Amino acid sequence: MIVPVILSGGAGTRLWPVSREDHPKPFMRLPDGQSLLLKTYLRAADLTGVGGEIVTVTNREHYFESKDHFAEAGIPGCRSRFLLEPQGRNTAPALAVAALVLAAEHGEDVVMVVMAADHLIQDLAGFKKATNHAVQLAKQGYLVTYGIRPTAPETGFGYIEAGDTLDDFGGCQVKRFVEKPDVATAQAYLDSGRFLWNSGMFCFTAGNLIRELQEHAPELLAQARDCVAHSGGTSEAWQEMHRDSFVALPDISIDYAVMEKSSRVAVVPASFDWSDIGSWNALAQLVEPDDEGNRAQGSCIFVDSRNTYVQTQGRLVATVGVDDLVVVETPDAILVSRADRAQEVRQVAKRLKQENHEAYRLHRTVSRPWGTYTVLEEGSRFKIKRIVVKPGAALSLQMHHHRSEHWIVVQGMARVVNGDNPLLISCNESTFIPAGHKHRLENPGVIDLVMIEVQSGEYLGEDDIVRFEDQYGRAK
Repeated sequence: MIVPVILSGGAGTRLWPVSREDHPKPFMRLPDGQSLLLKTYLRAADLTGVGGEIVTVTNREHYFESKDHFAEAGIPGCRSRFLLEPQGRNTAPALAVAALVLAAEHGEDVVMVVMAADHLIQDLAGFKKATNHAVQLAKQGYLVTYGIRPTAPETGFGYIEAGDTLDDFGGCQVKRFVEKPDVATAQAYLDSGRFLWNSGMFCFTAGNLIRELQEHAPELLAQARDCVAHSGGTSEAWQEMHRDSFVALPDISIDYAVMEKSSRVAVVPASFDWSDIGSWNALAQLVEPDDEGNRAQGSCIFVDSRNTYVQTQGRLVATVGVDDLVVVETPDAILVSRADRAQEVRQVAKRLKQENHEAYRLHRTVSRPWGTYTVLEEGSRFKIKRIVVKPGAALSLQMHHHRSEHWIVVQGMARVVNGDNPLLISCNESTFIPAGHKHRLENPGVIDLVMIEVQSGEYLGEDDIVRFEDQYGRAK
């Protein structure tokens, strides 16, 4: 049995301001409208076929949005399961927990194909061929990694040195893993023909990974066993990891914990296209250039400009007399960078995090299990939001200490609890909710409910909320 395991946890700080802590890189939409996460799911489903199973390891806060992206695939008969982390602890804890869960359910011979949610592979046939090769080596007891043939002296990737050949299809034992090199070293690796880029994708049986963890990281494995044993909140679709025991796991990658120490590691040279979409320059390559090398997503005008990439989510962007720039516009932030320094965008995200700036975590439009809200305007004592509630969805029964709210329905029908008064509100009707009143909003219709919410009060933070009931498990 083959089970793809999607690891969805990277922050993607080099792709700020679109990638943020609460809306990370896997959820970014590419020029074709699909997200990286959806593309990974489609790639996984192609491996399993009808009736297969896909496991996604992700943060608890990203569960509902991930489900929405998977639903876009429209693939019937494919079982999607989630292992939910309370906090990111790197790839070794995530894979240890996944291996223990899958081995308990399907036996130790189940083959795990580990895929990163933020990689782009468009050659599905080539990926499937390489995976079939990797599965055969995994069944022979190897921990298999996918190696990408280098096309340039890239300094942003780790490298794998191939050793002895294992089969007639190019599979080799791994001689060593090496860290991200400088340019001269990367060029030497490229010239030698013995090195491959480390893709961060793997294939092994659950039992073999558990045995290698027992040999090389026994304390981590013991902690992972304890975490799985204490993890409740289980349903057919998801299992939430026990907070205290999961957070106690070491923050370490599977490379450091096992792959670099084991003598049973093989590499499959991959012939398919691959990109980790690690910068705005990489994303720009997905857009067709004009005659001057400019590329654009959204409304843009180039005047006497060359080799410039512009992405805009709403406003018109015009460039005049510029070369080699990256310009990214969102409703609350604008990035302007030299193209050759696009990797340094992560320093912006780092600064914002240090300063506890909201633009590190949130967009103006924020996804919630029930839909989205968009902050339209705010001041010292007021905030105006556009709220969209999906058909059949409902916000929690809640109360605010410091703010009152005025709700105006502009599309659909709202079922509202306001204090002791349940009522239905139609389009162009409204209700006022004083501070301290219990209230709930629900969409009983078959189209999206759209509402304008006007908040007023001395404190308008999102943490001023007391939940009494919630169908998404968020009530304390």
